[in-house]
Amino acid sequence: MRAAVAAVREKQPARTLVAVPVAARDTYEQFQTLADEIVCVQMPKDFRGVGQWYEDFTQTTDDEVRELLAKTAQFRHPVPAEAGASYFDF
Repeated sequence: MRAAVAAVREKQPARTLVAVPVAARDTYEQFQTLADEIVCVQMPKDFRGVGQWYEDFTQTTDDEVRELLAKTAQFRHPVPAEAGASYFDF
């Protein structure tokens, strides 16, 4: 998540928002300094890992990630030249 926020920051957005369903309190506090805003639904006292809060937290394979990234190419939209880039990546 830190890498994702850093990558988005490089695009110089007006604001960065991180939204997660569950997090440890210390992680939440760290992200308050990395993003403009963080929204977290739950911060349980007994948080040991994200996976404990999901019925199915199966790991994503490298091949699945490559496939998903390839699919995002259809969501690249042209932006005005004054924005300083030819495409904005979602």
